[in-house]
Amino acid sequence: MRTYYDCIPCFVKQTLDAARMAGADDALQERILRHILVEISRIDMHQPPPVMGQAIHRIIRDFVGHPDPYKPVKDQFNQFALEVYPSLKQRVKTASAPLETAVRIAIAGNIIDFGVQGDVNTDAVMATIEDALMEPLFGDMEMFSRAVSDADRILYLADNTGEIVFDRVLIETLPFERITLVVRGAPVINDATMDDAITAGLDEVVPVIDNGIDIPGTVLSQCSDEFVQAFKAADMIIAKGQGNYETLSDTTDHNNIFFLFKTKCPVAARDVGCEEGRFVLARRGQELA
Repeated sequence: MRTYYDCIPCFVKQTLDAARMAGADDALQERILRHILVEISRIDMHQPPPVMGQAIHRIIRDFVGHPDPYKPVKDQFNQFALEVYPSLKQRVKTASAPLETAVRIAIAGNIIDFGVQGDVNTDAVMATIEDALMEPLFGDMEMFSRAVSDADRILYLADNTGEIVFDRVLIETLPFERITLVVRGAPVINDATMDDAITAGLDEVVPVIDNGIDIPGTVLSQCSDEFVQAFKAADMIIAKGQGNYETLSDTTDHNNIFFLFKTKCPVAARDVGCEEGRFVLARRGQELA
């Protein structure tokens, strides 16, 4: 997915939200904002939005002198998700359609996104879980189930902290002996890294690798050789989050990618072909609109 003009205000808002979360005072916020406005003026609109997100958060980390300014909120939501994990597992266990319920729970976890929505709280997450269990999915659950059955090697691309515990619920419902989990190679926003996978206990469930980069998505040209090889060798890719959709929806390096996320902005929703706020289970290249 390319960057659209409507993405520009979101970049500015994301800059201010991130600077404030990092503890920047008014003077530093102004310096950061002016610096990033220059970067935005040079943007390549053919690149996906997370490429600009990478630049924004690198600049903010440099200015505030902190390698992971979102660490407190990451820890908070990991802890919250681990607290609700047993109840989520129980809901899957007692469901009439366990796989679909686990998919819905994993997608609900995608609301924990401080890149797009800086005011997420635990009440909003719990409400989103209930919505996800009730509202229709925008996609084809049967196609997803068949793809899982047919795949010997599944690569699961994680997205955010907290959300990664919701992913564990789905991964443990899938044939997890065929799954490798992928996290970010370095901190960016509240995206999940290796430390978060370990906190979520996923390293005890499946092999975990990182993609080698600090981008809120998956740009193959920047990723490590290890990850790219795993990506191309996989029979199926499960890509969580809007950032992974934005960076992989146009890729020609794999033809069996399923995107699981909640549309959080009108630009992404329009690109998918649905309304903003929908729970999406979309296969790359599938005509859903």
